[in-house]
Amino acid sequence: MAVRHVDELRNVALVGHAAVGKTTLADRMLFKAGVIPQAGSVDDGTSFLDAEDEERSRHMSIFSHICHFAHNGTRINLLDTPGFPDFAGQLAGALRAVETAVVVIHACHGIEVNSRRGFQEAAQEGLARMILINDCDCDGADLKALLENTREMFGSECVPMNLPVGEGGSFKSVVSVLNSAEASASELPISFDEVRQMLIDAIVESDDKLMERFFDGEELSEQDLVVGATRAMLSGTLIPIFFASASADVGVAELMDALATYAPSPAKLPHQAVTADGRVVDLVPSEDGPAIGQVFKTRIDQYAGKLSYVRIFSGRLTKDATVTDFASGRTVKLHGLLDLQGGQQEGAEEAFAGDIVAVPKVEELHVGDTIGMNGAERQLPPIRFPKPVIGLAVEPKSRSDQQKISTALHRMEEEDQTFHFTRDDETNEMVIQGMSELHLKLVEERLHTREHVDIVTHTPRVPYRETVTGEATDSYRHKKQSGGAGQFAEVHLRVSQLPPGINPDEYFTKDRFEHLRHFHHDPDINFAFVDRVSGGSVPNQFIPAVEKGVREQMRAGVAAGYQVQDVCVELFFGKDHPVDSNENAFKAAGRNCFKKVFEQAKPTLLEPVVRAEITVPDETVGAVTGDISTRRGRVEGLEPAGNGLETITAVVPLAEMLTYARVLSSLSAGKGQFTMAVTQYELMPHHEQQKVLEPVGEK
Repeated sequence: MAVRHVDELRNVALVGHAAVGKTTLADRMLFKAGVIPQAGSVDDGTSFLDAEDEERSRHMSIFSHICHFAHNGTRINLLDTPGFPDFAGQLAGALRAVETAVVVIHACHGIEVNSRRGFQEAAQEGLARMILINDCDCDGADLKALLENTREMFGSECVPMNLPVGEGGSFKSVVSVLNSAEASASELPISFDEVRQMLIDAIVESDDKLMERFFDGEELSEQDLVVGATRAMLSGTLIPIFFASASADVGVAELMDALATYAPSPAKLPHQAVTADGRVVDLVPSEDGPAIGQVFKTRIDQYAGKLSYVRIFSGRLTKDATVTDFASGRTVKLHGLLDLQGGQQEGAEEAFAGDIVAVPKVEELHVGDTIGMNGAERQLPPIRFPKPVIGLAVEPKSRSDQQKISTALHRMEEEDQTFHFTRDDETNEMVIQGMSELHLKLVEERLHTREHVDIVTHTPRVPYRETVTGEATDSYRHKKQSGGAGQFAEVHLRVSQLPPGINPDEYFTKDRFEHLRHFHHDPDINFAFVDRVSGGSVPNQFIPAVEKGVREQMRAGVAAGYQVQDVCVELFFGKDHPVDSNENAFKAAGRNCFKKVFEQAKPTLLEPVVRAEITVPDETVGAVTGDISTRRGRVEGLEPAGNGLETITAVVPLAEMLTYARVLSSLSAGKGQFTMAVTQYELMPHHEQQKVLEPVGEK
């Protein structure tokens, strides 16, 4: 990696929906820059950037890939991101490593969901943005209408910097809006003069001196507009639009020129960090400053092992440096630096502010970690990854896989921040979570091919809870004689419903609980154990054993085998034996007495309820809200999300949402997105309880 100045760097991410030509565009730029001998094809599996076997076989990008090329005195680091929403985590990580996002839109398909998402996430990250309308030679392209739709959806600051000559089958070149001499070009489907005026307005709006000269009637030169364009992009008054056909190699050279000329260098768009004392500061991207970088991606390579992709924000990093991981506070020794070119890697001696490198075989580094040296403790903000929305219960296919599955899933989780796996203590299942069925299917395939682990999947059990709606009182005597020392314990319990949200100190009083001595309240499951034993009927040393037995039975469940919650258990009487009583006897008595009394106190099931936020196009709101009603859900709010979208807030039973991703995709033509999280447990309707309890009874 050659030494370069930060002003010579351009870090750019290609974002947009699937099949808009991002990878084809990246391949074409690499070819034109002389990096690769020919521009490959995604369709026939020869793309330079889709280097993974599963990408080539499926003819689509699954991971973000990094490449670079030199153009007009700059080094352009290009990150090609997947277009399917299923792999949105790759987009989130890539945006942290760049200053510019190029949002790619297909000329005939229009603005699709992931192009819209990429545009919005780039804005949230504070990046400069460009828009490329690709495949302008597709049949039926209406570029004027698409331009109007783009400006309506993304804002009036979206203005073309070049215009297509022809469209559809007649698309053959582009002309620069900055060069007034190009106005005479024929076959322009969009008015040159109107667009040039919009462009001048957007540029001068960000520069008071230019605006003053313009309003004084001075003719602004092309150079004035070129210099002002980057400033306008940084201020947000200009989001330039370009036209191209990557597959036909029309407009690609002009885009490369634009990236070198207008895309801001790291020096123009400093990122922010937080100091040890909580101050927010700009990270000045100076090669002489303290070395600070952030891990934005992890890849497990079957030959190179773990690769941590690091963006350097300040200073200089050498291949054998010792750095501090500010997330953990640990000191980490680097084992080299790698310069990345698609699936190829080349060793580097050092990297400077603005560079993107990979660090091999450092297990301590994780995505989001900030690393640094020279005593400059700075923390980059965490990277916002979307949360998984679909889950599957998994189990190993064979006994040999049982030994390897946990390690294999941890490796998957390490490199994919939108994939998680947990072991549900309540259902005793291992559950994997991801963005979609396709996402989890690819995880399953990767487990097989790379980790040599096979799994069986099924819909996970819903973690219902049990409670009571009434109250009951009873006793249980535990008596066991087996030759030697016996066991004896008798306990009397009262079980009743405990209202959620109580203030324990106000609720548990002697006015409400006669002879109250002590109580323990567990807010996680809203359970209270109340000691109101009088007269020493249960010796003090055995009372904790009674509570332990009650808790054991609560974890195991009574009616259907689910965790019990929202109950108050009162121990008010009992008996012991001077020889045969011990902790085990009272624990057994507590467990069995609780089970006996619980069954008399009108037991019922609670179901987990999620709060879902569902964002869909305006025209599909009716279909989506109607579907929510059929799922026993309640719509609680509806708010505009901008760009022709609405966000529906709803409360829905979790059991009704296990396969919702597939349904929402169908209802919204693939344009809907949703997040959900369990917020509460609610009483389950009787007819729904029977569906859960009947299989239990059959067993």
